[in-house]
Amino acid sequence: MRSRNFKIRIFLGIAIVAFAYLRKCSQQEENPYTGRTQTITLSPEQEIAIGLQSAPQMAQQHGGLHPNNNYQAFVDQVGNKLVNNSVAQQTPYKYDFHLLADDKTINAFALPGGQVFITYALFSKLENEDQLAGVLGHEIGHVLGKHSNERISEANFWKTVTMGASVGADMGEFVNGIGQTTLLSNGRDDELESDDLGVKFMIKAGYNPEEMIGVMEILKQAAGPNRVPEFQSTHPDPENRIEKIQKSIEKYKNQ
Repeated sequence: MRSRNFKIRIFLGIAIVAFAYLRKCSQQEENPYTGRTQTITLSPEQEIAIGLQSAPQMAQQHGGLHPNNNYQAFVDQVGNKLVNNSVAQQTPYKYDFHLLADDKTINAFALPGGQVFITYALFSKLENEDQLAGVLGHEIGHVLGKHSNERISEANFWKTVTMGASVGADMGEFVNGIGQTTLLSNGRDDELESDDLGVKFMIKAGYNPEEMIGVMEILKQAAGPNRVPEFQSTHPDPENRIEKIQKSIEKYKNQ
């Protein structure tokens, strides 16, 4: 009886994993803005809705919006210039740029659908408008790259695979570990893709893309000598990003 139950569990586990794989294959599509094939489950409308719903909470976690209207207007001006001079203008996404009051955390990030944030801690360290354009262009790249959409879709795939492994052979924890590793490595690729797109957007909008290298120097200095090794982080090391950015500048500057 135990042998029969084990065989049934194995069969069910394999069936669940096979279902997850077939569903993932059916969700593959080419990103119209990057040309890369991705697993995508959310429509642009759903991405926009998620971003708008999450934006207030994200702002609250960083002390709310910065009270200086002139600073905010400057962020809006640069962000909109990047959008209006790039393929971003032709997308269904609704871009909003937010300067957060957080003066301790050096960070910038984007939610699905076009909600872009930069903390005052990072904003205050930038040396010129071009560097701000580099930061915002990178974040616009995350939106166009559908990176959050892809992460959500991949996470759902691994959730189903983990369930199948748990049913089949009590290997759910092991398989889930593989899934997390995969998501982390893809996250680093997302950053490099966004750097590449950011360079392209800067050039299209008339900004100096070399200043994105200055942003990387700021991030490197902020991390200090004890920064986390690249393989333990979802972000590539700034030194490696600089090398890739230089290649992107060469690629786009004569187009």
